[in-house]
This record gives sequence, structure tokens and C-alpha cells, in this order.
Amino acid sequence: MLYDAHCHYQDPWLTPHREKILAGLAVLGVRAAVVNGTCESDWPEVAALSSRFSAPGSKLRLLSSYGLHPWDVGNRTPDWQRHLLAHLGFTPSHPSSPSHSSHPPPALGEIGLDRWILDRARPDDPRLAGLRRAPIEEQTEVFLWQLALAAARNLPASIHCLDAFGLLHDLLRTANLPARGFLLHAYSGPVEMVKSFADLGAFFSFNGAFLAPRHARLRELYATLPADRLLVETDAPAMRLPSDREKFSLAPAADGSPINHPANLTVTYAALADLRREPVDTLAAQVAANFRRLFLT
Repeated sequence: MLYDAHCHYQDPWLTPHREKILAGLAVLGVRAAVVNGTCESDWPEVAALSSRFSAPGSKLRLLSSYGLHPWDVGNRTPDWQRHLLAHLGFTPSHPSSPSHSSHPPPALGEIGLDRWILDRARPDDPRLAGLRRAPIEEQTEVFLWQLALAAARNLPASIHCLDAFGLLHDLLRTANLPARGFLLHAYSGPVEMVKSFADLGAFFSFNGAFLAPRHARLRELYATLPADRLLVETDAPAMRLPSDREKFSLAPAADGSPINHPANLTVTYAALADLRREPVDTLAAQVAANFRRLFLT
């Protein structure tokens, strides 16, 4: 009973392999995955996947999540809010009331803050090609609007943060937040901030990329993280595992970029259970309860 708290199955990198991957995930015991849209152009594909794999009886359920990622803030259209409201099932004149009900509700994400693209990313980083890198003030405005929308309807929010954890914490302390909580996906911030974030309602998802030798600090963090706040994710097709830890692999993308196979969720669960010195079945049961509490209730 495995659950992927944050992924991007709509990504074009997975298109040639998607049907085979999805069939295989169900066989491996993956019961649900939250598919996060990041920009206006990929929200329809997220909706299509969720529609196909949304029935409660499905062996694999794909839950929809729509948001404007901080990398995409600079390229948003003037109508981005209207488009987002439509995908969430809201009307512009009544942004706190859905025009139709759905269970589980869609999530708000991927949203967040990113100073890395401003301060540390290479000017020629191919992942950022064609993107206007929005200043942190602009990212903050877009993030807070989306977070307020999640709070108004108690939608789960999936938050991305790089090099901006202090700012994120300050904003969350003063903002209205979803009563059900929110996810700090692939949390890589200070261990000292975990309790304060958790007190605000945060869940934290472990990513298999943290198995790389350079991430010893993060492995120590997740080894002791409160069990009732723990989730597991792939971020597939991004955040590939170290090659010596991969059990499932895919050919690189057309531009040579490595692809993270979603089935490596099984490896990530096993590695996290080992870090926490508990049986994988014990970990899986706890993560399943946490996932249902955040995304399925």
C-alpha cells in the first residue's frame, strides 16, 4: 500500500512510457499518487490523467493538483487566476465556492518560493531555458494568492521551497492555512525549523534523491522526523535516485536529461524504513494514514 505524495506524471518526458509505467505501478502496490501541475499549459493534462484514474475502486488513483510553480511565475498569462480557478472547479465570482464537488478535492500545487533560481542557478541552466526568473517579491505575491485559495476551501497545498525557508516560515506564520495541513515537498530546510513548520500543519515528504552521499544531513533529518508528519514522494520524472540505488530506469530524455522512473517509489520506501530502523510495512502503514489525512479526507 504505497503512496506517492508528489509527482509529475503529466510531464512530456514520461509520455513515451506512461501507459506501461501506470500499469506497472498498480502491480507494485502503488495505490495513489498526487500529480502536480506547475503551469497553465500542463493543467489540462493533469486533469485528463486524474479523470482516467479517479474512481475510488481503481487499483491506482491519480489525484489532481494544480498550481503555478515559482519557476513559472514569470511566464504566467494575464488570465492565470481564472484558468486555475476553473481547474479547481471554482468560478471567478465565487472563488471560495466550487461549481461542482469532488472527492477527494483537488490539491493546490505545486506552489512556493525559490531563491535558488535567482542566486545560484547557472544562467545557461537548460531547465530554466525560456523562463523569466520572477523576483522573490513577485513569487511571494503569487504564492500567497494561491495559498489563500487553498485555505478558503481547505484544500491540501503542495509547497516547493529552495533557499527561502526563513521567508516561507514568516509568511506561513501570518497567513490563513488549510485546516487539513500542507506538504513541504522534498523538504531540505534546517532541522531546527521542522517543529515550527509541523506546528503550523506541515507534512514532509522524503525523496529518493536524498540517498546521494552529499545529503547525509537530510537523511539524519528524516530518520527522526515525527512519524505522523511523514510522507514519501518521487517528484518523477525529476529528482533521480543515485544510479547505484535505482531499481527501475528509463532512457534519458531527448536532450539527455536523466529521468526518474516513478516505480523507484518502492526503493525510496525501503531506504526510508532502513533509515528509521523499522519494518517497511510499519512505515507504509503510517505513511498511508498520513496520506489519507492530508489528501483523501
